[in-house]
Amino acid sequence: MKANGTIEKVRVYPSPNPHIVLREITYWSCGLRVKGMLASPKEVGDYEGILYCRGGMQSIGMVRPARIAQIASEGFIVFAPYYRGNRGGEGKDEFAGEDRWDAIYGVDILKQYCLAERIHLFAFSRGGIMALWIAILRNDITSLVTWAGVSDIYLTYEERLDMRKMMKRVIGGTPSKYPVGYEERDVLPLIKEMKTSTLIIHGEQDKNVSFEHAKVLEHALVGNSIPVETWYYPEFTHFFPSKINRPVVKDACHWMKNQRGVL
Repeated sequence: MKANGTIEKVRVYPSPNPHIVLREITYWSCGLRVKGMLASPKEVGDYEGILYCRGGMQSIGMVRPARIAQIASEGFIVFAPYYRGNRGGEGKDEFAGEDRWDAIYGVDILKQYCLAERIHLFAFSRGGIMALWIAILRNDITSLVTWAGVSDIYLTYEERLDMRKMMKRVIGGTPSKYPVGYEERDVLPLIKEMKTSTLIIHGEQDKNVSFEHAKVLEHALVGNSIPVETWYYPEFTHFFPSKINRPVVKDACHWMKNQRGVL
């Protein structure tokens, strides 16, 4: 067993973008070999880093090479952990349980490739709660963007009837029968420990992660005097149309570059 954040193996991965190099990295987290994908511009530069926190569970919502290459093409080095138990990584995906450490130590992987010290978090869906844990447990995050992000684990259980079986299996039971599993994942009481400027992006018609998640997080951040900006879209669902998605990604990357850093 090696130290957390130690790289075990690197292999070049086919890139959909001729200007971006992709690598699949195997690294150590809590005694497990886990994997993730790194996207770097071919042109050498002093790029800031983004840890991309994927959504979904297991194969659903898996890291897409085209997505992280798209973000990297905005002038960043991007690392996207798959989380444990995915794509040949050891352990089991725990849906924001101990697997949060795979994302937390992913920042250390990113720092081995970035010349710049500024590291940002870009999260989608389930990745929202992962990113919030990173921002709370690390003190070296410059900014956080959460897009259609989960912020309330209890709300997810209440709303997503189709996910209850999975959540009971992974977490250990229902919130009433196994409260400790949900308490361990409940990030909202610890928001006060964050020191990271945050951008919330959310479609108000989202049925996968309801708009309430955005409002709950916004309320918690404002209540703790943490700078927050919101981009809410009344007409959109969980997935934005591509003609809207691309400019929003570009604008979000521009927003990150303009943040001052740890408060």
